[in-house]
Amino acid sequence: MTITPDLIVIGGGSAGMAMATRLAEGGKRVLLVEAGKSHRDIRSYVPALMAGMVHTPQFDWMYSAEPDPTIGGRPDVWPAGKRLGGGSSINGMMFIRGHAWDYDQWAQAGASGWDYASVLPYFRRLEDNERGADEWRGTGGPIAVSEVRSRYGVTADWITAVQEAGFPRSPDLNGQQAEGVDYIQLSQKNGLRSSTARGYLANKPVNLDLMLEAQVLKIDLADGRAKGVTVRRGGEVLSLTARDGVVLCAGALNSPRLLMLSGIGPAAHLAEHGIAVAVDASGVGQNLQEHPGVHLVNEVSAHTLNDDGRGLAGVKSLAQLLFARSGALTTGIGHAQAFVRSRDGLPAPNIQLAFSAFAFDVTPQGNLALRKESSVSTFVALMRPAARGQILLRANDPDAPPVISHQLLGVEDDTAQLVEGLQIARKIMGQPAIGGQVTAEVRPGAACDTAEALRGYVGLATLPMYHPVGTVKMGAAEDPQAPLTADCRLKGVAGLWVADASIMPTIPQGNTNATSIMIGERASDLVLRAIA
Repeated sequence: MTITPDLIVIGGGSAGMAMATRLAEGGKRVLLVEAGKSHRDIRSYVPALMAGMVHTPQFDWMYSAEPDPTIGGRPDVWPAGKRLGGGSSINGMMFIRGHAWDYDQWAQAGASGWDYASVLPYFRRLEDNERGADEWRGTGGPIAVSEVRSRYGVTADWITAVQEAGFPRSPDLNGQQAEGVDYIQLSQKNGLRSSTARGYLANKPVNLDLMLEAQVLKIDLADGRAKGVTVRRGGEVLSLTARDGVVLCAGALNSPRLLMLSGIGPAAHLAEHGIAVAVDASGVGQNLQEHPGVHLVNEVSAHTLNDDGRGLAGVKSLAQLLFARSGALTTGIGHAQAFVRSRDGLPAPNIQLAFSAFAFDVTPQGNLALRKESSVSTFVALMRPAARGQILLRANDPDAPPVISHQLLGVEDDTAQLVEGLQIARKIMGQPAIGGQVTAEVRPGAACDTAEALRGYVGLATLPMYHPVGTVKMGAAEDPQAPLTADCRLKGVAGLWVADASIMPTIPQGNTNATSIMIGERASDLVLRAIA
C-alpha cells in the first residue's frame, strides 16, 4: 500500500468490520489489517456447517484456557474467529441485544454515553430486521436479522410450555420486552449467514483498503502517540503509519495481548517478560468475564433436526437449502429462547434458556456429532456471573497464544444460579404442552434428582459460551482499573482507541455478537468526532 491511511484498524471481526467501514464512510482513508483469511468459504455461508468451523484451525485460533479446577481441571478451548468477520463468521448466529438494564449499568459505572437510550440508535442502524422497523428495531442496515427457517413443531410446544411454567411471552426479545420467551432471531439473510464481512462489504467504500493474512506484531508508539503498526505478512515485516492513529479491534482475548506486547499494561507483568513500559495500565487483561452454561438433553417422540440430518432426509435438507433457503441446513445454534429470573428481587433476568430441536453427543475425540435418537436440548446459561478472570502474556512473542486464566465456577453463587436454571428447564420440559413427548432425560439424567446431585453435574458439565468480554474495559477517567475512557481512548496514549468486546465493563444478557457490532458502530462516531 503506497497511500498513507488516516487510520489503521487492527482486526476485521464483528466490531472491526463495522468500525472500518463506518470510518471510511465518514470520509477517512482506512486500512483494515486482519490476520485471518477471507470469509469467502462455503462453510461460512451455510449455517448448519458451523460445527465444522469452531475448533477447526482453518477458521478458529483455538486458544486453550488454563486448566480450571472448578470444572474438574478441564482446559477448555476458547474460540476466536480466524477469518474476516471474526466471530460473526463462525458463531451460532443468535442475534440478541441484551437488556436495557445492562447498558444503563455501564453508564452508571462510568461509561457515560453507553446507556440504553444512547446505544439504541446504533443497534437500529446496524440491522435489517425481517420483522420491520419500529421504535426499537431497524431496517436497511448491513446485518440481516431473520426468523428461524428450520421450524419444528416441538419448538412451538416448548414456547407454550415456558408460558405454562409461569413465564411471559415476549413479542420481541430484541424490542421493548427483553424478558420472557420467543423464537430466536438469527444473523442470516435468505437462509445464509450474515456475517459482518458479508454485510459491511456488500457496499465497500473505495477508501477502505483490506490487508488480509497480516499479523500485527505491535502498535508503534512515539512521543506518547500511536503512530502505526508493525505487521508481518508472508514472511515480510512492515512498518505502517497512519496520520490520525490506530483503532484496536482484535477482541477480548487478543486486544489486551497486543497492548501488552506494545508496552501498555501492568508494569510488573511487562517487566517479567522484558517489555519496556510505555504506559502502566494495571487494568489491561483484567476483568475477564464469560457466560457459563450447561445442557439439559431429552429424547423425544417428536420429529427433530436429528431426524433430518441423516440419509435421504439429509438429501431433502440440501434441496430445501438450495431451492427454498429453508430447512435443517439453515439452522442456527438455537431455535427459541427465554430469559427468566430464578429468584425474586433481581433487576433483570439472570438465566438464559436456549432451546434447540436437536442435540449433540461428544465423541471420544472431543468433537460434536448429532445424536442418532430424536432429541432436543436446553442450554441453561448464567447471564451475570460474578466470577472474573484475566488475560496474561505467555511470552514476549507475538506468536505465543495468550494465557487465559478464568474459573467458570469460581464463585459459589454462580453455581447455585445454574442449578436453579436447570430446575426451571426441567420444570418446563414437564409441562403439558411438551411433557408427553419426552421419552428420556439423557443429561444430566434421572439419577440427578436432588439439588446436590445437580450441583455435581454443573461442576463437571459447565461450558463457556464463547462470549469473553471486559479485558480492556472503559470507565470513568479516575477509575484505575479502566484502561479506556468512555469515548474508547486509551488513557495515556494519543491517537489510540479500542473498540470490541474487550471494552464492555460487564457482560450483558444473552449472546454478545450483536453488542460487539454495536460497539464498532458507536465507537466509529466517537473516533470521527475526535479527529474531525
